[in-house]
Amino acid sequence: MTEIKLTAAELIRAAIEQAYGQAPFARDELAAMLEYPPDENMGDLAFPCFKLSKTLRKSPVMIAEELSRVISSRDFAKVEPVSGYLNFFVSREYYEEKIIPEILQKGEDYGKSDVGKGKTVVLDYSSPNLCKPFHLGHLASTMIGHSIKKIHQFCGYNCVGINYIGDWGTQFGKQIAAYKLWGNEEEVKKGGVDELARLYVRINNEISGDEENGIAPRKDLADMARAEFHKLEEGDKENLRLWKWFVDISLEECNRTYKKLGVDFDSYAGESFYTDKMPAQVEKLREMGLLKIDQGASIVDLSEYNMPPCLILKTDGSTLYPTRDIAASVYRYNTYDFAKCIYVTASAQCLHFSQWFKVVELMGYDFYDKLVHVPYGMVSIGGEKLATRTGNVILIRDLIDAAVEKVTAVINEKNPDLENKEETAQAVGVGAVVFHYLLNSRIKDINFVMDDALSFDGNTGPYVQYTYARTCSILEKAGEYKAEKIKITEKAEEDLAKILSRFGEAVENALNDYEPSDITRYILDVCTAFNRFYHDCPIITAEDEAEKQTRTALTKATNTVLGSALPLICMKTPRKI
Repeated sequence: MTEIKLTAAELIRAAIEQAYGQAPFARDELAAMLEYPPDENMGDLAFPCFKLSKTLRKSPVMIAEELSRVISSRDFAKVEPVSGYLNFFVSREYYEEKIIPEILQKGEDYGKSDVGKGKTVVLDYSSPNLCKPFHLGHLASTMIGHSIKKIHQFCGYNCVGINYIGDWGTQFGKQIAAYKLWGNEEEVKKGGVDELARLYVRINNEISGDEENGIAPRKDLADMARAEFHKLEEGDKENLRLWKWFVDISLEECNRTYKKLGVDFDSYAGESFYTDKMPAQVEKLREMGLLKIDQGASIVDLSEYNMPPCLILKTDGSTLYPTRDIAASVYRYNTYDFAKCIYVTASAQCLHFSQWFKVVELMGYDFYDKLVHVPYGMVSIGGEKLATRTGNVILIRDLIDAAVEKVTAVINEKNPDLENKEETAQAVGVGAVVFHYLLNSRIKDINFVMDDALSFDGNTGPYVQYTYARTCSILEKAGEYKAEKIKITEKAEEDLAKILSRFGEAVENALNDYEPSDITRYILDVCTAFNRFYHDCPIITAEDEAEKQTRTALTKATNTVLGSALPLICMKTPRKI
């Protein structure tokens, strides 16, 4: 919450006490009620007095008028009652004497908080199923998760990023079966994960069949795949050898992509890591009487909680996703003593998480309320669902390569002598893709259009990175400066200072809502305000020295805020483009 909101709230609290004898709400409660008016003519903050009407037994209009008469502060140019609202207009002195000096003094610590001090957060994100190329569908969990991790770190949390890779399960039965039927070592060594994916697509297609073209489903292949996975779980040496080989090939491909995206993890403990940890949890469920047999499968009945049963073991005794997730949560809590364990997955998995979270609660584990599912919307291409088995995917490596190629062409045209062209093109190209993905609310479904992701016009990654580079260029030209007394004289200066003052609140909102787009949209607001200021207010060429110093200080403050905000959404900060 911004300091100015707390200041206004304290003034409201004191005014209520002065006018009515006792304030019904504490300062922080009043601060949470303050709103940002849709029109700047209605002030910078607005307090809806109808929230006091019932307690004070007066009309909102009368309350607003009475409170406005007793509120006075240097931080506000005026406080006006309008139709039951108390409208606060922040003074320029507040920005001159508090906000800009605070940003300059704190530097990269501006906007940070210590709310997470001494607390550990475990984040489970990206988690691709292996033996498939890293495609567009993996990008959401990867970038949303890594951004949420960075936001938590910025707020003082100790973060453990876990890539819970899909290195176990029925899909490996299919992969092993497909390799034994149609694969060979040389082709897999040559084609890598692409060859593994080709085999996987083939066996899926043959299992499904194609009724329209008279191709019958292959139940025998489905049975073979299940048998191969069961052998893997039973420790068959040949299947274990193939499994490890496939995993190594897949991780090599994934890590190349993670390096390009600037993403790293603290643990790669995937599904297979919990193979020896699941039996204890299954036995605990059995001992507690929670495990029931239904048509040969072992389940936990959740009908009392208006949910379908949670499947724990298949009819052949093989484990399922909930079995592994339960075992993983217990291990993570015992290992990290987390304050929160966050799972970033598609919204289609909401029921799955609700089910096994409830099972963890029924098992008596007191960390059940520290498990958090952060869902995101589905991604489609041309309105069709992404699916490796049908080949309807866009590979991340192709998307990044296309973006970098486009940036390189622009740099060669407009700034051919730029140092570190390749590094800059990589930073801006990847930034374009990441920014496009994190611009909208995470829960919103996306119909991915390549041209939109690679567009550099309007509200894009290249636009915000270029704005940051512009602040670097101005500061380099300005040289040393002494903003001993900041004096805001122009509206564009005031508007920029106002948006810079809200950085901490944007971070707080993003943290509480697990919403990187709060930061992305805030960055756009900063860039819009700065570029308007840059257009309206000469900086280096300002005729008055005091104006030059003030505007240079505002540029430095913008550079500081963008320099902290961009990494929170996994974007680099090139100083020259």
